[in-house]
Amino acid sequence: MCGFGAIALAAQWAGYTRESSLFAAACLIFLAMVFDAFDGAAARWTKQTTEFGAQLDSLCDAISFGAAPALLMLQFSQPVGYHPRVLWTAGAVYVACVVLRLARYNVNIGDPARAKGFTGLPSPAAAGVVASFPMMAFGPALLDTDGGQAGERVGEWIDWAAVRILPVVAVAVAGLMVSKVNYSRHFLARGRRSGPAVVRLVFMLAVIVAVPRVAAPFLTCWYAFATPLRAAWVRHIWPWFTGRPPADDPVPPPRSPHFAPGKKTVRADDPHRPPAEPPEAH
Repeated sequence: MCGFGAIALAAQWAGYTRESSLFAAACLIFLAMVFDAFDGAAARWTKQTTEFGAQLDSLCDAISFGAAPALLMLQFSQPVGYHPRVLWTAGAVYVACVVLRLARYNVNIGDPARAKGFTGLPSPAAAGVVASFPMMAFGPALLDTDGGQAGERVGEWIDWAAVRILPVVAVAVAGLMVSKVNYSRHFLARGRRSGPAVVRLVFMLAVIVAVPRVAAPFLTCWYAFATPLRAAWVRHIWPWFTGRPPADDPVPPPRSPHFAPGKKTVRADDPHRPPAEPPEAH
């Protein structure tokens, strides 16, 4: 229902202003994310987990996190001057990647690795990235927040940039959904190489308090792009700077048990090989 409501509001069917319609559509997408985060736990708590429910959940996700954000992106960036075919292509790529992501998720239901995280950016997170830009652009004006003259100038520049880069961001998160990048289940997940969860929580709260206008796109983009950027740095950029192999390179094959470091290995058919010593007499 949240996805259908977001589509109806993004299409400006109710006759509200463009700003209020797109802002409300973005809020409904975030509300769908909240419901999606707890529906599985509620089904397990009530012992109502069925294959039918899993498939129905994926169909709802395709609407709430696929069709609704794509239409929201089209309506948000259309006044800028993008060619309609460009926007349509970006929206179509996004929807197709959401469907592929959900299909792969359903196929790998029995995979034990799913308990540790996700392979590819989850579709709710991608939808949150797309919906956060209209929320950032129209939220302060609708909520009547006063940031002063300097804040208004910064806000105008942010709105100018957000409308133009959202189609590019939508295509980028679409590619991450069908990628092989491993994502944690949430912002505060612990890991062998991740910082303490309390540090991330403090950082999130500091961002929300310091720059509330850009908190939503900043945090959602942080989750979407920080992981692949860190992986690219560790596997490609840092080894290129240092000349060292990546940390996840395969382990070299085991050496022969007769090999000793610093000792010259002599082939058996070498004519210069010294004769073998006779066995000791007992």
